[in-house]
Amino acid sequence: MAWFVLVVSGVLEAVWATALDKSEGFSRPVPSVVFGAGLLLSMAGLAYALRTLPVGTGYAVWVGIGAGLTAGWAMAHGDEPVSAVRVALLLGLVGCVVGLKLTH
Repeated sequence: MAWFVLVVSGVLEAVWATALDKSEGFSRPVPSVVFGAGLLLSMAGLAYALRTLPVGTGYAVWVGIGAGLTAGWAMAHGDEPVSAVRVALLLGLVGCVVGLKLTH
């Protein structure tokens, strides 16, 4: 259960990071509320998962999922440039996250 909650929390990290950008300095109410809700749920899930998972592994997986999805979303929506090197590096990040899970 902890791994499932950790993955969902990593996805929510990408949600709040993207919403933070879209809030334009908290001047737009809907993205600002999404940011706040996503942040609270993401942190609560991380805290829950770390009750049973090692902090180093859990945090690395959480950050890896969030960073990978945030960057991938931004590239898919034209907010960041897409290149073969960037895609390869993101795939490497995903591979590292999977590797941490498999070696746990």
